[in-house]
Amino acid sequence: MIIDGLPGGGAEKVVLTLSKGLIERGHRVTLFSLRTICEYSIPEGVDYQVVADRCKKPWRKLTELDRRAALLDEAVEAAEASEGPFDLVLSHLHKTDRIVSRCKQLPPEKTWFCIHGVFSASYLARRKGFSRWFKKLKTRSVYRHRNLVGVSQYVIDDLKEVFHVRPDKARVICNPFDIEAIQQLSREPCSLEGKDYLIHVGRFHQTKRHDRLLRAYAKSALTVPLVLIGQGSSEATAALKRLSEALNIADRVIFKGFTCNPYPWIRHARALIVSSDSEGFGNVLVEALICGTPIVSTRCPGGPASIMTGDLAMGLAEMNEESLAATMRAVYQHPPALENLDLTVYSIEAVCQQYLDLITPD
Repeated sequence: MIIDGLPGGGAEKVVLTLSKGLIERGHRVTLFSLRTICEYSIPEGVDYQVVADRCKKPWRKLTELDRRAALLDEAVEAAEASEGPFDLVLSHLHKTDRIVSRCKQLPPEKTWFCIHGVFSASYLARRKGFSRWFKKLKTRSVYRHRNLVGVSQYVIDDLKEVFHVRPDKARVICNPFDIEAIQQLSREPCSLEGKDYLIHVGRFHQTKRHDRLLRAYAKSALTVPLVLIGQGSSEATAALKRLSEALNIADRVIFKGFTCNPYPWIRHARALIVSSDSEGFGNVLVEALICGTPIVSTRCPGGPASIMTGDLAMGLAEMNEESLAATMRAVYQHPPALENLDLTVYSIEAVCQQYLDLITPD
């Protein structure tokens, strides 16, 4: 496993969950982190190594990718000399992929680039002209003729269609979830247990579109509280609080902040809402279903539509506040039945096996 640090985030959590699952199934896992930042506990048994760039020279940005690739090559070579060659290499997140693509110690046939997000939304949304063209060119150079794993079919299609990437191989493998652990954590105390409320879980980032969420909530005519679990910059938080005041809903919007265990809050909510412009997969939607909570999401580019099939599709809204408001109200008043939902496709066992199937015999 290779990733550019372990700050709090969805892709980082996926890497650790997958590592834990592989360790429990008798495999050895080395996790190379390209920065010292780590806000998670490392699963027991994982060989965690930090390969940090210490260069302070004025021209460090110009030589960064090749320099960091060389450092990673040294770490991989030392690990393989000690424990034997790796059978599978998984690179996570675009900054990591740019470095890994330059490594000489990682055989392309064993290396897979894991695509966690919708690249056109993340990297092209505010670019025009030459900047947009150049970003597409640089992205294509990283992934062309490489092995790709997408967390949804959409993220693979986005790379192919928008960036004209032609991968060597491409697979879709959804994110893994420790279903029993999430259910157990969801049983911990929650101060709103027994009360009706809606919930949104996600960092205060433009892509999550909290502004759309607040406007839709105001238009929904629902009077139950809306709990926001997540955090962002002081400016982003202040802007959302000002918007809630302008919409006359400030007395019903609860800014909970970050919590290391959001699952009790999710479990006792009447519905979980996602209002994003894009979601590579949509981890929190599956987590809500594991907790037995109905879900509502914009039909945004990415994974939500692939998660919300069958009766769950009633929770899909168009990407505007009017549709989101109507869908929130409909799911609140007539929630879908979740008792017989089969979530085993998201289990660690199922997902780990799909990753192990990527290993090609020597």
